Amino acid sequence: MPDKPQTPPLARKIPLLPLRELIVFPHEVVPLFVGREKSINALEEAMATDRAILLCAQKKAKVNDPRPEGIHNFGTIGSIIQLLRLPDGTVKVLVEGKSRARIGRYIDHDKYFLVEAELLEPAPVSAEDEAEISALMRSVQQTFENYVKLNKRVPPELAVSVQSIDNPSRMADTIAAHVNFKLTAKQELLETESIRARLEKLYELMQNEIEILQVEKKIRTRVKKQMEKNQKEYYLNEQMQAIQKELGSQDEFKNEIAELEERVRRRKMSAEATDRLKKELRKLKMMSPMSAEATVVRNYIDTVLALPWDERTVEKLDIAEAEGILDADHYGLDKPKERIVEYLAVRSLVPKLKGPILCLVGPPGVGKTSLAKSVARATNRKFVRVSLGGVRDEAEIRGHRRTYIGAMPGKIIQGLRKAGSNNPVFLLDEIDKISMDFRGDPSAAMLEVLDPEQNSAFVDHFLDLDYDLSDVLFLCTANSLHSIPLPLQDRMEIIELSGYTDEEKQKIARQYLIPKQLEANGMQNAEIVFTDQAVRELIHHYTKEAGVRSLERAVSSVVRKLAREYVKDGKKKKSFKVDLRLVQRLLGAQKYRYNSADASDQIGMTNGLAVTIFGGDLLPAEVTLTAGKGKVTLTGKLGEVMQESAQAAVTYVRSRSPSLGLEPDFHEHVDFHVHFPEGAVPKDGPSAGVTIVTSLVSALLRVPVRKDVAMTGEINLRGRVLPIGGLKDKVLAAFRGEMKTVICPRDNEKDLADVPKHVLKALDIKLADTIDDVLRWALVPLPEDHPNVALRKFLAGVDVTSPVDWREVNRYLEERRRKDREAHESGVH
Repeated sequence: MPDKPQTPPLARKIPLLPLRELIVFPHEVVPLFVGREKSINALEEAMATDRAILLCAQKKAKVNDPRPEGIHNFGTIGSIIQLLRLPDGTVKVLVEGKSRARIGRYIDHDKYFLVEAELLEPAPVSAEDEAEISALMRSVQQTFENYVKLNKRVPPELAVSVQSIDNPSRMADTIAAHVNFKLTAKQELLETESIRARLEKLYELMQNEIEILQVEKKIRTRVKKQMEKNQKEYYLNEQMQAIQKELGSQDEFKNEIAELEERVRRRKMSAEATDRLKKELRKLKMMSPMSAEATVVRNYIDTVLALPWDERTVEKLDIAEAEGILDADHYGLDKPKERIVEYLAVRSLVPKLKGPILCLVGPPGVGKTSLAKSVARATNRKFVRVSLGGVRDEAEIRGHRRTYIGAMPGKIIQGLRKAGSNNPVFLLDEIDKISMDFRGDPSAAMLEVLDPEQNSAFVDHFLDLDYDLSDVLFLCTANSLHSIPLPLQDRMEIIELSGYTDEEKQKIARQYLIPKQLEANGMQNAEIVFTDQAVRELIHHYTKEAGVRSLERAVSSVVRKLAREYVKDGKKKKSFKVDLRLVQRLLGAQKYRYNSADASDQIGMTNGLAVTIFGGDLLPAEVTLTAGKGKVTLTGKLGEVMQESAQAAVTYVRSRSPSLGLEPDFHEHVDFHVHFPEGAVPKDGPSAGVTIVTSLVSALLRVPVRKDVAMTGEINLRGRVLPIGGLKDKVLAAFRGEMKTVICPRDNEKDLADVPKHVLKALDIKLADTIDDVLRWALVPLPEDHPNVALRKFLAGVDVTSPVDWREVNRYLEERRRKDREAHESGVH
């Protein structure tokens, strides 16, 4: 039978209460806490009339003052059962849902939401649909029963009460109110008017919830089983350990003590060490085996027993073989090799010789660390290396006292334990990088280690025993000498290693670096030939260093790129000729350049010489004069010593002003700006004194400095040229920069013996006693008609104290320039 025609739903005016995150179904009793003013007004209006109020959910729960478009159109008309005002101003209300309703329109009202709502009564079930509805009800009831069994939060009594409901609409609403659906799903159920459609949707939603609950139950069961298993294993392990402890720990501890006693009895140690270990063993017997103190004592005994008290390697004393090994491993380095061979010669004559303390000082990459390895190989000693860079705790050297947790011996004792020999070659690397802080001064702790008179009874704080270091051959390395404390320097024999010359680098590259990199990169089967020009290009324009470390990296880079081509070509091309063009193609643009002579003689610009971390280099000094009152400006990242040299230079020039043809008060009219280019490189030291004086005199007298002259030397206020250091590197820099003359202090004449002979042959070395000598050799000779008669005679070796007006010199220079210009324009040369 078709459904009977429905009467249109009734419409009525009713106050609206918006709900946050809550949907109320018909026949559901819900307590609400209301705090918003409009909502409270709506409740008061309902209480004043028939207690009916429309309950609709907000679309967004966080909105505090919703608009009509932010509220769902479908809701439930509820009846207020009880209303209670709380002290904080909120209202607690108990509401029972009665029937569905749909908002028709909102009626303007200031105090609360007033709407015209249409009641939605469920349509009666037709006879045709009755059987299907009954089947759906039965399925939904059974599914809800299964849901209640899985979800412990729903009381089981609810499933029984649902079974007794015979109204399909009421049953659907009751279940929907108690199942944990999402708010959107609940709202859809509330808005579904058809009973059949509502039951179908409810059945589908409950099936999904049941599947989720079943998965959660499986996970909970699996986790619980795993936890129970872990707890069981932990409990059994603890029981097992307790049983073992009760049964056998004491016997095991006794066996361990017996073993230690046997080791002490057999071990060859000093009498002091043997007595100390026997005392420690007696203490250990009276301790509990599980106590922390017992662990400390056992660790101490193990450390003392592990030290090489009587173990030593048989030393080779074959001088010829040692020389061969040192020459095979390193090119050059004659002084350190000679000193090591001297030690071996004396060692062969004197059975008990205190080990020397050699300190190799030189720039990075010259072979200091690898030389120590070669010494160990040549003497058949074990090799130990300890890096001291950044060590700032005294306990790193002397060890920690046993009162501290985690105490251990210092680096010296640890190194000897690692070597397993009491006469190794012990390398103390980067000894100039030791720093100090509140934990002590490690360099002071090194005094005992490196003193041949004291280190036969070295005491480590952890051991608290005398240990003999006199048979150890200590080698130290450092990059600079000035950062090593003087007391420490006094205990060492300093051997300075200068940077390699270009010729030495070329031979090192051919004999060592290229074969090594060919083998390291798998190219030993290919025929690769480096031309001399290619090696010079790598040395001059792709590396800038005193050693050969960067040169090795550059060679490796070339070989790797050739390896790529070799593999890409299918290993067909067997030979490669590495020339200048190929190096530039493989490595790209040149990275470095060395300073060289200018194209012409310049006024106020002098070529100085300096030693940097990259070796020797030209250090130009520029001076410019401006109108002023005698202010001296120094730029170029200069250190304090270099700034003092500049001040001394200005003072000396002022004292010699009459002999140079300058007015006595010339400094009151000009400002001096002394500048050293390459400002990113720090510069310090007194050896630029003669360079600054020469530039100052040249700028003041308007006389050029010879472009092919380089100089070095410290000055004092009386004009004496004092000796400097690093002469070999400086002369090599002048040779590399294509200088013709090098001016250096006479007191440095002895240092010229270290300079290669072919370099000395190519340069004119001038030995200066005074700054007058330097100026006469460095300044360009003046023509006979030059108005500065005093300067002309001074440069000729005669002192005349008759100053000349600088304006007259300027007029003379202008006249000379005019004549040169006219001669050039007329074609006369």
